[in-house]
Amino acid sequence: MQVITAAESIDLLRTVDTITLGFGPVSPIPFIEALSNRNDWQELTIRSGMLSAYYGVLSHPNVKLRSSFFGPVERAMQSAGADVQCIPGDLRRLPLFAKKNPSRVLVCAVAQPDSDGYISLSINALQYEDITACGRDPDRLLVLVSTPKLPRTTGYFPDYPHRIHVDDVDFLIESDFSPPIVDDLPPSELTQALAKNVQPFIPNRATLQTGFGSIPGAVVKTLAQGPNGDYGIHSEMLTNGLMHLHKAGKVSNEHKGIFQGVSVCVFALGSTELLHWLHENEQVRFMPAKCINSPSIIADNMNMRSINGALMLDLAGQVVADTIDGRQYSGIGGHEDFTSGASLEEDDRSIICLPATLTLEGQLTSRITEQFRAGAIITTPRHQLDIVVTEFGAAEVAGLTTKERAHALANIAHPQFRDALHESAERIGFI
Repeated sequence: MQVITAAESIDLLRTVDTITLGFGPVSPIPFIEALSNRNDWQELTIRSGMLSAYYGVLSHPNVKLRSSFFGPVERAMQSAGADVQCIPGDLRRLPLFAKKNPSRVLVCAVAQPDSDGYISLSINALQYEDITACGRDPDRLLVLVSTPKLPRTTGYFPDYPHRIHVDDVDFLIESDFSPPIVDDLPPSELTQALAKNVQPFIPNRATLQTGFGSIPGAVVKTLAQGPNGDYGIHSEMLTNGLMHLHKAGKVSNEHKGIFQGVSVCVFALGSTELLHWLHENEQVRFMPAKCINSPSIIADNMNMRSINGALMLDLAGQVVADTIDGRQYSGIGGHEDFTSGASLEEDDRSIICLPATLTLEGQLTSRITEQFRAGAIITTPRHQLDIVVTEFGAAEVAGLTTKERAHALANIAHPQFRDALHESAERIGFI
């Protein structure tokens, strides 16, 4: 391993090259910033997901960004005309894409090496297999950017140690940069009402998965303050809310059925407090997506409860969670994996949460709609749906007929749209 600076690292790249960057919370920020100081690219393809900031290199006419998960940066750059395209795929398929089409250079942020020369992959196990494969391949370059502000975390031994030795790294950039931080928003009346409607479906000793956003966060906060507990955690993402559930003494991980005794996740994203709490915390283990997001493994948990958000829903029960009017908004992630896996067994339940309305161009609009407009892209199909919750109630639709589920969904829409949706349930062709 050779220690270099971020400025020196960009000379490792060819004018025609491919780079994979660390996903989201482990974006190698000093390296990406340094890329903007070079301007001779003939064809540079950057593969990433959930970039945390805008970087000048991405506006170069010969630079292509291929993202597996959009955020504000990707959306803004695509709207501005940059060559930004989405790679559709749920989270557990992304490592397979990387294996089939590996980049020559992989650059990822990590924790500082320990005294034995091992480097923890910190809050990202999604790219564990690509990182270790890159380190073994003489034709590829593995560049890691270490920072003391990323925690040392633990994997699941012996199969997934979640670390790499310095001898398997080509270049190390030592830095003290701060990773992306996401703080919780104060709960609103709407999110509190939604959380209250979810709570009856979460029993003692449930195994929990929560998605990203204010609504799952409000649900977990309600659980932390509620009477039940003895929960387990099996979640794609480790969030601030799940940390607070731990701190409230509500997590034992003793009744899960699989990966007993520890909370398991693929990656973490949250506050500075979360990063500090995760440092050398063996209550949490980081594992590849194939271990966490496989529906059959999810179903092996006892009393599994999946809590995820959505953008829109139609009366058939189709869920749109990652696009708006056919344009990429976020990413597929584990939405369908957990919606499916958490409803395969009798004691498991999958919960989709969404506000009943949104305001478009000053007009109140229902998120539960008769039918999607042409061009809508479905994230999760209707046959996976189990429970849907809005601030107006909950609809349990699994096992209902098409007509019954349409009326059940209309019942939890905003009162202003409810009658029209019931009329649609009687009229539209799918019933």
